[in-house]
Amino acid sequence: MVHLKCGRYNLDLKSKTHLMGILNITPDSFYDGGKYSSLSQAEKRAIQIEEDGADIIDIGGVSTRPGSQAPDEEEETKRVIPVIKKIIKEINIPISIDTYRAEVAKKALDLGVSIINDVTALNGDAKMAKVVAEYNVPIILMHMKGKPSKMQETPYYENVIQEISQFFKARIDFSVARGIKEENILIDPGIGFGKRLKDNLDIIRELKKFTIFKKPIVLGVSRKSFIGKVLDLPPEKRLFGTAASVTAAIMKGADILRVHDIAEMSQVIKITDAILKKKKEDTGH
Repeated sequence: MVHLKCGRYNLDLKSKTHLMGILNITPDSFYDGGKYSSLSQAEKRAIQIEEDGADIIDIGGVSTRPGSQAPDEEEETKRVIPVIKKIIKEINIPISIDTYRAEVAKKALDLGVSIINDVTALNGDAKMAKVVAEYNVPIILMHMKGKPSKMQETPYYENVIQEISQFFKARIDFSVARGIKEENILIDPGIGFGKRLKDNLDIIRELKKFTIFKKPIVLGVSRKSFIGKVLDLPPEKRLFGTAASVTAAIMKGADILRVHDIAEMSQVIKITDAILKKKKEDTGH
């Protein structure tokens, strides 16, 4: 049984596949950039995300779309902290902060945020590991080849699964050596982060291979470019491609799916879980 303690919340990851709803407070994210840049829009969206069936809300102030340039720390703080202050008492599910900066994470944790989602897997800020260990919170370690500004220029792997596995082993060892508890570590293979179409498809197809780490697997497939390449469709028309990818990911062992379309993917997850008998009443727990 995998229980993920997130502040006052306790997520039972074996009872069902969990849904992480994306709330981007950015002007330049690939799908919803600029949609929730005002405080009232962000607040309304956060409430909607919970109502639509999300188990976690993931708030980010830095776009990581290919080619993007990160804002400075002050700008990132200005984007996310007022939103967290506004919604923390209104939301009854854990809030995750999507950041690689220790100071932004610390401010968010002080307000009651209970998960850190670090796309650099603690490589981006030397102080982040200390913050995670001190606050005793779950950390999502994501694999990314290169930086967002250049990661899609010439990504190449001899064996993508092997390379990501080696990366996870190194980052898990690094985390534990710095006082982060094993039960607080989650892994994310980083779909679209320095990956070719073939790599993204291989990651989903071979996802079960990452279960050797005995860590919850987080996956973000929502409306990503690999879906666009297969279907030849823009982001706004990738809902069904996302649904198919989410289904495949669950069948291959994903524990948490990070998505934009909460209501729709909540239905997809419930049906897939029911077919796989991944439910409380079926497991006896």
